Order: sequence, then C-alpha cells, then structure tokens
Amino acid sequence: MEQITRLAETETSPFVQFTVWIWDGSRYSGMLCMALSSIIYCIMEVLSDVFTAQSIPLFEMAFTRCTVILILSFVWLKRSRQPIFGTSSVRKLLVLRAFMGYLSLLSFIYCIQRVPLSQAIMLNFTTPIVAAVAARVILHEKLKIAEIGGLACSFFGVLFIFRPVLNIQGSTEAGEANISYVKGSNHLYAVLVGLVSSTVGGVSYCFIRAGAKAADQPLLTVFAFGLFATPAAAICAFIFEGFVLPGFYTLLLMVILGSLAFLAEITVARALQLEKTSKVVNILYLQAASTQLLGMSLSRIVPTFGRLVGCTLILISACCTMYVGPEKEVD
Repeated sequence: MEQITRLAETETSPFVQFTVWIWDGSRYSGMLCMALSSIIYCIMEVLSDVFTAQSIPLFEMAFTRCTVILILSFVWLKRSRQPIFGTSSVRKLLVLRAFMGYLSLLSFIYCIQRVPLSQAIMLNFTTPIVAAVAARVILHEKLKIAEIGGLACSFFGVLFIFRPVLNIQGSTEAGEANISYVKGSNHLYAVLVGLVSSTVGGVSYCFIRAGAKAADQPLLTVFAFGLFATPAAAICAFIFEGFVLPGFYTLLLMVILGSLAFLAEITVARALQLEKTSKVVNILYLQAASTQLLGMSLSRIVPTFGRLVGCTLILISACCTMYVGPEKEVD
C-alpha cells in the first residue's frame, strides 16, 4: 500500500500538487487563495483590455457571467455529490449572501454608467475596509491596529495609483461642465450609489464567510449567488437595456471571462472560509498593484512615480500581512 501511495503521488502533476497545496495544504492557504483570486481578476481585466470585442450592454455581460458561474458551480456540486441547496440551517445565510452580492453588483453597474471609471474603481476599493468593519459588527471578529494600518496602507496605495487619472478627469470635467455625469446632484447621487455598492459588498463578504464555514463548503456560496443573480440580471437586462446578439468571438470571450470569474469567486469564498476577514480582504488590493505592474510590463500603462509608490505600498502591506501570518479561530 505504501508503494501504491508513493506511485500515485509521483504520477500527480506538479500543477495539481501546487493547486492542492494552495487550497488546503498550507497554514497560509486562506491568504494564498485570496492572492490567487486577485491575480485572476487582474488577468480578467487585462483580457478585457487587450482583446476588443463588440459593445455589449453591461447587464447582458453580467447575465452571461452569472450564467457561467451558475453552470460551473452546479456541475462541480453534482460531481462531488454535495447537496445543492445545503442544509436548512445554512440556507438563510446563502440567501442573504446571494441578495447582498447581487445588490452590490447592481449598484456598481449603475455607478460605472454615470461616473468616470476611475472614480467607480476607487469607490469599489473601499469594499475591503467596509468588510473588515462589518466583520467586527456582524461576526464579532477582533480588528487589530496592525490590520487597520495594513488596510489604510493599501488604500493609500490605490489613491497614489489613481490620483493622476482623477486629476486629468477633474480638469476635463471642469472644462466640459455640460457632460451629463458631472451635473451636480446627479453625479453626487451616482457616487452615493457607488458607496452603497461598496457597503453592501463588504457585508456580503461577511455572509460568504459565515455561509462557507457553516456549510463547510465554499462552493455553495458561489452557487447561491449564481442562482439568484442569473435571473435577476436577465430581468434587468430586459427592462433597462435589452439584449444584443453577440458574435462568436465576443461570446467566446464572455464565456472565458465568466469561467475566470467562477475561479475567482470560489477562491475568495475559500479564503474567507479559512481566514479572518480583516486579514484576507487586505490581500484583495493586490489586484490593483498586479494590474498596474502587468500593464507597465506590457507597455500599456505609463510608469509614473505615483503608480510605482502606490504599487510599493500595496506590496509592502500584503507582505506584512503574510509575514504576521494567519490567525486561526479557536472554536
């Protein structure tokens, strides 16, 4: 039996061994899963930027992505012979996670349609801070000074990265006061909706953690979101925008992005299942740093002092979080 076990281990590919190690083979698995999700989100952003496709309404794109997430999570649950809807004690958490997650997505789509993209991204990056505070209130997790400092350092890094873009857009808006999205109260209302998106998204992270821990299966939280968000996104697309028939190339790109989104969602759920919220959400800021560094290496983003300082702050904060190490809860 020992020889057979050793033979099976040697026949397993290094990629599979590395994936298993990230998933549950290290005391840093929670942080590693969150770092992996940040890298996946970065790849999605680069693919969307590099490969141009036909213009598709945002709600239709959300519907396609949620459909792919729903199908993949359903197939995974069936193949692993896991209960589709979980136990009765977990369903309330799953419903709250699905509702909060889609409400955050809906308000974010509204925000990016009415404010400059960089401002919407800045508002979205307040989600980890809200998640840490919400975990203190909802999950009664301890929020240490070092964790607050790490989140502040990472957020200042994001401010350094997007400050030049905000300055350029600010001067453009000053010269073009008739643009619709900068009209006084309308612009303020869109910003408030963006803050609602970040707040609800942070609360959603708490329900992801609670649901994943209660069900002992992070995939259920992903399936619940897909099950709720897919018909909701279809209804919103039909009411507010209408459907546009995508070409084969565009549809293929949307399916690939949806598959990557599924991997990102399940690694986020696994990270929150394993590790304290205020620690792992700080790793999410690696998405901003990795996107900037990859864009600079591909000569698609001009390296500036502010961007380099911002990426450095985020990397230092993430490395300090990893160095301090995970904090397992004692049941």
